[in-house]
Amino acid sequence: MMAAHLLRRSWGSTISLLIVIFLLSCSSQMTSAAAAPASRKSSSSSMSMSQHKMLDVHQHLKRLNKPPLKTIKSPDGDIIDCVHIAHQPAFDHPLLKNHTIQTRPNFHPEGTKFEESKRVSAQKATSSKPITQLWHLKGRCPEGTIPIRRTKKDDVLRASSVERFGKKKPAKIPHQPRSAQPDLITQTGHQHAIVYVEGDKYYGAKATINVWEPKTQQPNEFSLSQIWILGGTFGQDLNSIEAGWQVSPDLYGDNRTRLFTYWTSDAYQATGCYNLLCTGFIQINNEIAMGASIFPVSGYRGSQYDISLLVWKDPKEGNWWIQFGNDYVLGYWPGFLFSYLTDSATMIEWGGEIVNSESDEQHTTTEMGSGHFPEEGFGKAGYFRNIQIVDGSNSLRDPKGLGTFTEQSSCYDVQNGRSGDWGTYFFYGGPGRNPNCP
Repeated sequence: MMAAHLLRRSWGSTISLLIVIFLLSCSSQMTSAAAAPASRKSSSSSMSMSQHKMLDVHQHLKRLNKPPLKTIKSPDGDIIDCVHIAHQPAFDHPLLKNHTIQTRPNFHPEGTKFEESKRVSAQKATSSKPITQLWHLKGRCPEGTIPIRRTKKDDVLRASSVERFGKKKPAKIPHQPRSAQPDLITQTGHQHAIVYVEGDKYYGAKATINVWEPKTQQPNEFSLSQIWILGGTFGQDLNSIEAGWQVSPDLYGDNRTRLFTYWTSDAYQATGCYNLLCTGFIQINNEIAMGASIFPVSGYRGSQYDISLLVWKDPKEGNWWIQFGNDYVLGYWPGFLFSYLTDSATMIEWGGEIVNSESDEQHTTTEMGSGHFPEEGFGKAGYFRNIQIVDGSNSLRDPKGLGTFTEQSSCYDVQNGRSGDWGTYFFYGGPGRNPNCP
């Protein structure tokens, strides 16, 4: 009897154990089954977000890259599309739907060499033109078109968002008084070495800018040298027109030196962009591409190259024009894009700017200008020469009461002067991190 009882008890324990295992197995399967839809849902949601972003990117590329009449492959990898002048991105702006393109400015500032250079060019029409951008080695755009650097998918994907592509980060306006802080559009992490004028009405500015290829430490940093035409209260309604050269791996995908323009009417918040990456700027020139690389560039102790830029307001139409060198009137920003600049600028700045991200908790090694300090002088340091402003009588003249500004002179500095051939000039720049700039 005892053996039979032990046997029944043993079988009972075994059956209980089997039931527990069975229930646990069912529970596990139910949990897996319940988790599977959630997992699929999460995967589906992730895929949906990714697909949605790619759709946004492709739609943005379609808006920017207009159908070309001719395409040129540049040696630096750029694709230059020759787009009909009336089909450029500017005319996607609602206020430009019925705009009549102004094919030339009504007035040039008194003292420019444009008209004289055009007469000389006409006499030398058979001679070859100097190469100013690398894509010229492979061809030119026909009359009636403008050259546009094609935007690629990777260009847009490098931006923080599709909406912010081609735009600067909104500026944080410091609260220092003007006397203590002339460059009131300074952003956190941005550093400058500039000269400036303020306190009058300005209708344009000009400079001949030495061209270099400075090294940047991080892809999200840039180095540029430019003219700023500024108007407004230096608050959230700041108006700015900018032109010069820059190295910006994030924007262009490489470390080449490129011609650029920029504009904003609200302190970089929502309006404006680089080059032709949004509606607004109207290009009329078929020979110079905004955002294309400049060739050649200067070498330390070697040959020096520079470009001349002039930005001025047409006193009749109120549009702001830009000219490259003595031969190329590039186009204009319609006056209605701006608030304060519909009248005049209140400050002009010339000089360099870099981004210092301090990625390794040290000052960046991103170079400004040539990457050398101004005291090294010609052939070694970067320079601006023949800087001028356009006054109320539409005449070019030397700036009066020129000030200088830099956040950290041990990292980047500026020294101005005056001479016969160079007029008002300055040397500027620096290497960034060094024993005095840790």
